[in-house]
Amino acid sequence: MSQQLKRREFIKISGAGVGGMMAGSGLLQAVDFSNPQTDSEELIERKGTERTATYCEMCFWKCAGWVYKKDGKPWKIVGHAEDPNSNGRFCPRGTGGIGAYTDKDRLKTPLIRVQKNGKQVFRKATWDEAFEYIARKMNIIKEEHGPDCIALFTHGSGGSYFKNLLRGFGSNNVAAPSYAQCRGPREEAYMLTYGEVVGSPERTDMQNSKCIVLLGSHLGENMHNGQVQEFVEAVAGGASVITVDPRFSTAASKSKYWLPIKPATDLALLLAWIHVIIYEELYDKEYVEQYTYGFEQLKASVKHNTPEWAYPITTIKPHLIRETAREMARYAPATLVHPGRHVTWYGDDTQRVRANAILNALLGSWGRRGGFYAPAKAKVKKPQIPDYPEFKRSWRDAFPGKYPLANLAISSGICDATIPTPERDCSFKGWIVYGTNLPLTLPQPEKTYEAIQNLDLLVAVDIMPSEITGWADVVLPECTYLERYDDLRISQGRVPTVALRAPAFKPKYDSKPAYWMDRELSKKLNLQHYFPHETMESYLNERLKSIGSSLEELQQIGVKRLDNLYSLYYLNGEDYTFATASGKIELYSTLLAEAGYDPIPKYKAHEEPPEGYYRLVYGRAPMHTFGRTINNPHLHDLKSENEVWINRKVAELWGIRDGEYIILENQDGKQSNRIKVKVTERIRHDTVYMVHGFGHTDKRMRRAYNKGADDNALISKVHVDPIMGGTGMRGNFVTFKREAA
Repeated sequence: MSQQLKRREFIKISGAGVGGMMAGSGLLQAVDFSNPQTDSEELIERKGTERTATYCEMCFWKCAGWVYKKDGKPWKIVGHAEDPNSNGRFCPRGTGGIGAYTDKDRLKTPLIRVQKNGKQVFRKATWDEAFEYIARKMNIIKEEHGPDCIALFTHGSGGSYFKNLLRGFGSNNVAAPSYAQCRGPREEAYMLTYGEVVGSPERTDMQNSKCIVLLGSHLGENMHNGQVQEFVEAVAGGASVITVDPRFSTAASKSKYWLPIKPATDLALLLAWIHVIIYEELYDKEYVEQYTYGFEQLKASVKHNTPEWAYPITTIKPHLIRETAREMARYAPATLVHPGRHVTWYGDDTQRVRANAILNALLGSWGRRGGFYAPAKAKVKKPQIPDYPEFKRSWRDAFPGKYPLANLAISSGICDATIPTPERDCSFKGWIVYGTNLPLTLPQPEKTYEAIQNLDLLVAVDIMPSEITGWADVVLPECTYLERYDDLRISQGRVPTVALRAPAFKPKYDSKPAYWMDRELSKKLNLQHYFPHETMESYLNERLKSIGSSLEELQQIGVKRLDNLYSLYYLNGEDYTFATASGKIELYSTLLAEAGYDPIPKYKAHEEPPEGYYRLVYGRAPMHTFGRTINNPHLHDLKSENEVWINRKVAELWGIRDGEYIILENQDGKQSNRIKVKVTERIRHDTVYMVHGFGHTDKRMRRAYNKGADDNALISKVHVDPIMGGTGMRGNFVTFKREAA
């Protein structure tokens, strides 16, 4: 950092970067699943409109669809009938994608931090000036500290180009918050058990499930499009649903059994289910005999984990534990114990999800119809690029001996390693942040702010003026997914598919696509050989030729289906070797044993809330993706603020009324901004609930400003998973404060 900028200040981006307000509207309607989407597509096309192939960027599901223009203006987005991710139907977020393009609060031009009259401000910059600044700073860091002292945080399609650039520069310190803050423990737990990850979209065969078990999975609220459709299909077909949740969620309302478990005790319930399945001999004996390793050790380990043992821990009565375990066994192997998505809860998350994976193995659901299928994925060659230089250091060097089974970089670890200590010979000096708002994403935001103050370079690449952009040295405005080409969408599923994203509109303002940014920046860093194609059109054409297609064909059809050469269900007595040390499904994990961890999950009690405090849990809303869509003019109208759910008896005890605004204060004295109360009997007395992503406190996003409360501000205590570094964030407790008069 230059000498005149002693401490980085938060800068409110004014007219230089954002514009005025635009009214928006949205409508969430019921969908008739019996009508094929192709009928509506034909109706639309008869009106003489233009359409462009796309896949959605409103969440990670990346459903393929069509963008329609009418009289040259944005009109609507619909799902692609041939896309297995969407089946021709978009969720509220997807249909609201036009709002990302029309939002006048968008970033409009590159910005560089400067000092003016003793105050730090942003000035408008040309793209060339911005790239010159970034390249100069990166080269200084490389010379003084090494290239590996620069890290990338990424969430979104364009992050792959920045990853390529950074690796070419000499750093492999690339982190996605979705690993340590979301599904990392799940992937590692299933890898330890089956030698394979669950992946995304999940390889769950829910449309054929006869029994579905959900532990904290808010299907219908998290709006994982294809999965929600399959859940609806399964329920309509008579599937038995068991939902474990302290809150009566949307999924719970569709369930045969709702188990309002005491939070932080899910592992005890899983072990009790395993006990019943084993000791009542309800497990799939042939499957377990042929495919698993460590059954006898597991049986001995869970001998004491009876339903009676679990009852005082979980508050779920023994007869219900037995009844639901028998329900699972009744429909096995077409029973799916859902692996979850956001699973970073209490710090023992890898072990908890391991118990989930073990239960699925006992039921024989892995590789079987109605359980988990073998996902297919298209193989499409990428253009050849030179080898990356040797990476000399990684984030692991800052945490010797910790998180031995983490297979990806940990975002919070990179943040912590940016704060200098006497033990480190290099703290991170530069961050490139693509599409992720770290102050509202990483737990313990005060650490994020401390880390930011120790950076020599912070580059923020975003569409909206999110909080992280106010701390950046350089802000690069990306155009929306509706204004750019991106790499092909090649996601796993029952059928291998390739989907195209093409620009439906020209980029607004002075915004640019990420590929263009990285190619231009690569020239300043003498790294252009890692970006051999001048344009994305040329790049895409080369890739598509490898499967006998072309950009022209994909522009016409949007989605190309390929043949699946493998069976979806492959464990019906066939010989199979798993990618584990034993070659079997490991009920007893040899890797965990070697690393000094429990090879079979064991329940350990978690901290209880202090007197007058309640455990804070959080979740999603169907129309919003974290905080990324709160300012969207269409989606904001559907839900403009979050609420805190409080049990009716607790509200009466405190004299709190439904609809009034209060302040939440956690066990460390951290306070939220004002939040509306929802008094309800749909939540346990010891728990409160709020939707994540609200509570933006900066006026630059004018619709989102001061609407609702930020749950992340209340997460000051984090329980780190010792196995893979996941950040357990549900160990925080809140009490209630009245608004200041």
